[in-house]
Amino acid sequence: MQLLLIHSDYIEYEVKKSTPVAEQIEDSFKKGRLDEALTAFMAVESSDEANPKDVAEKAVAEIKKTASQVNTDNVMLYPYAHLSSDLSSPKIAVSVMKDIENSLVDSFNVKRAPFGWYKAFKISCKGHPLSELSRTINPESESCGEGVDTEEEVVSEALKAESTAKSYWKVLTPDGMLHDVDGFDFNDHENLGTFVDHEISKSRAVEKVPPHVELMRRLEIADYEPGSDSGNMRYYPKGRLIKSLLERYVLDSSSREGAMEVETPLMYDMNHPTLKKYLDRFPARQYSIESDKRQMFLRFAACFGQFLMSHDMTISHHNLPMKMVELTRYSFRKEQRGELVGLRRLRAFTMPDMHTMCGDMDQAVEQFGRQYQMSIDVLKDVGIDVSDYEVAIRLTRDFYEENKDFITALAKKVNKPVLVEMWEKRFFYFVLKFEFNFVDALKKASALSTVQIDVENAERYDIKYIDQAGEAKRPVVLHCSPSGAIERCIYSLLEKASMKAEEGEVPMLPVWLSPTQVRVIPIAERHMEFAEEIASRLQCRVDIDDREETVGKKIRNAGQEWVPYVVVVGDREVESGNVNVTVREESMPKKPSKIEMTVDELNSRILAETAGMPHGHLPLAQKLSMRPRFI
Repeated sequence: MQLLLIHSDYIEYEVKKSTPVAEQIEDSFKKGRLDEALTAFMAVESSDEANPKDVAEKAVAEIKKTASQVNTDNVMLYPYAHLSSDLSSPKIAVSVMKDIENSLVDSFNVKRAPFGWYKAFKISCKGHPLSELSRTINPESESCGEGVDTEEEVVSEALKAESTAKSYWKVLTPDGMLHDVDGFDFNDHENLGTFVDHEISKSRAVEKVPPHVELMRRLEIADYEPGSDSGNMRYYPKGRLIKSLLERYVLDSSSREGAMEVETPLMYDMNHPTLKKYLDRFPARQYSIESDKRQMFLRFAACFGQFLMSHDMTISHHNLPMKMVELTRYSFRKEQRGELVGLRRLRAFTMPDMHTMCGDMDQAVEQFGRQYQMSIDVLKDVGIDVSDYEVAIRLTRDFYEENKDFITALAKKVNKPVLVEMWEKRFFYFVLKFEFNFVDALKKASALSTVQIDVENAERYDIKYIDQAGEAKRPVVLHCSPSGAIERCIYSLLEKASMKAEEGEVPMLPVWLSPTQVRVIPIAERHMEFAEEIASRLQCRVDIDDREETVGKKIRNAGQEWVPYVVVVGDREVESGNVNVTVREESMPKKPSKIEMTVDELNSRILAETAGMPHGHLPLAQKLSMRPRFI
């Protein structure tokens, strides 16, 4: 169970609409208010089904303890599914909450908001140190006796080393100066300061639902899949289109850099001698399964397949630098449950993974610089600028001392201070790594692009190339993900849009990623023919709102869907042949920007904005009246 405990001046709710799993309630249950209350937002999870009574007892203990600390006798129990991606069955959830309610009524004034209803609520948090607390409650299993199989989590030696490694944290400024983190002035670099705190504390768990979760649902992009393992998502047609466009763009960018696209298996033998050694050098938790009495693991990157492929290849110095790329749909990492939320951190994700074989360290450093710039360019085209992320450079002290000018050039390239994590000795397979880290509305950082210089795996996988003298040599290997996980790009775009909206800007996706690029709204049935003509002339994703709704509501719906261009068609437009276009990017909240233009001018404008980017078909029926709802 996930618990969020808020000490509030008041909490009040009102039910709006039932869901298919709504419990039956009386009218008196449809509204509720408590003053000076401890509100327990709660999500009952699938793991709680092992022992729901134990979960309820532990939740009661936490609520009683906190209520005593904040000195209140009023408790509101509030079901809040958004706290978890791995929910229990509705029947178990209601049972647990009723058990909690029954256990508290003798000691407190208790109200419980109904389960399975969409509700409007208002809450006023008091803001003292104990007013916001989160708790994860795990049940004691009722059946851990003899004969029950329990999966043992596979933890690599690198992951263990990561938790004990001694890091020296510095801030590198573009002038080449290394500053101690404690002495650096972050006043002009607030986001960097937030990122530094996040990295040093190593706190990845979230205590609130980040804004992008509500947006990914409302925009019908993605949602949790309760029928799967935590951290595995479902993607609706709009989300699948966005993912597909991003995937194609990153693959195209890699191809332009000379990468050959390959495909490799998802599953590997855990006891393969080479792979077993690499598993212990990669800081990630693995999914393990048994197949034909062999212990297998699901890949967490494309390294295994590409390195085994490289081992079997004949490679000449003429081929170097040699690049291979694969879009791993999916990579699997068994991230800890408290860290899983929305699209930010997943157990199954899509990772563009490129590897470069280099003749020596000088060539590797040169390629690292090229791929650093490539990653900047990729994220910019995706809609994530240098100002949106912070740079982390992780390296050994020896590598830094030998390559100071090169490392400083990385800071100069982004023209701002960067975080440096330095080790006296090498714990991992790489000597140098960079990450671009997006800091979201909850002050959590997530890595996007990355490149690493690997000095171990050519030997481990027995990868060789033939040099000019005919001698067999080991290459230096670069690992590169130009964008990071595709899902994290979507997360970053949604979080960025949310933060911009808080600053008074109109939220939107880049036009090339918008599922609908133009929406045509006919005022009346007689304007439908011209609306269809406009749609047929535009070379983009255009739909028609033909529903029996008011024009005002149709315009508001287009705004809620972040449609970049909205065309309203009436008698005047039919007569003139021109169109009045609401341009979202140029609009202010409650003040739309309208431009009169020809259909050809609108078409040219959109083609110019999306030039060089992948194109995709409209993901849903062109007429809105024909579309199902996914939420």
